[in-house]
Amino acid sequence: MNQLNFNHLYYFWQVCKSGSVAGAAEALYLTPQTITGQIKALEERLQGKLLRRQGRGVVPTELGQLVFRYADRMFMLGQEMLDIVNYRKEANLLLDVGVADALSKQLVSKVLETAVVAEEKIHLRCFESTHEMLLEQLSQHKLDMIISDCSIDSTQQEGLFSVKLGECPVSFWSTQPLPEFPFPACLETRQLLIPGRRSMLGRKILNWISSQGLQVNILGEFDDAALMKAFGAQHHAIFVAPALDRQDLWQRDAIAEIGRLDAVLEEYHIIFAERMIQHPAVQRICHADFSGLFPRHIADEKKPA
Repeated sequence: MNQLNFNHLYYFWQVCKSGSVAGAAEALYLTPQTITGQIKALEERLQGKLLRRQGRGVVPTELGQLVFRYADRMFMLGQEMLDIVNYRKEANLLLDVGVADALSKQLVSKVLETAVVAEEKIHLRCFESTHEMLLEQLSQHKLDMIISDCSIDSTQQEGLFSVKLGECPVSFWSTQPLPEFPFPACLETRQLLIPGRRSMLGRKILNWISSQGLQVNILGEFDDAALMKAFGAQHHAIFVAPALDRQDLWQRDAIAEIGRLDAVLEEYHIIFAERMIQHPAVQRICHADFSGLFPRHIADEKKPA
């Protein structure tokens, strides 16, 4: 058997991943006719049908499934090789990091500081999105590592690893004094901002509110933690932020902590691909001691003068 045409195999792989010839053509900036012709040539080479129609799309046949599994491993391995070559270049140590937008930027910044050392030239590129979108990009080799509030099950996510960095309680904050009601009843006296329910913390907060039988007025849900803080300060609403953010919040707009949820913890995890285990920056984060950043108990402190 002569050598395979890897362009034909690549086009077939893209069709399987997108679920349609049109989708693959759009991703590859080619015409559907070109894609169809290339796959037909591959089918002739392999002497079998690789795709069959299903609804408006296509799915691999039994032979196609076998070919796709090998093609998937081949092209993912090729991308992994390029990733390793890129981050080992002496002139630049590249690290593409995805950050779940629900997380505190203050805490994420301190985690990323661990990855940067003065004697090493590192090019850090950070991107924000939801946990689900970041995980998809990580699995497609578009990111090297993500920082999220969710972990993963490595037995279910082949080739990905998760390390828990720490956790911290969250607090409710407000810019103006609240009526003389005890916490958490005071949450019913003003509009409330919470993390989006797509985030782990947002779901925990909603479950806690329900368990307390509170009748709160939720003004908004925010995927972006920084935007929620800014909006809350501007509109005098109650908002949620990690208790560890108190120093930053106290210094802005006379924001006061009105109540803390020690039972609701915001978790911080890094998730990275197997190929990144030897990356120096990833190793530094994995082996760092974050106990000072995420103390088990946060003592009550008076607002600084």
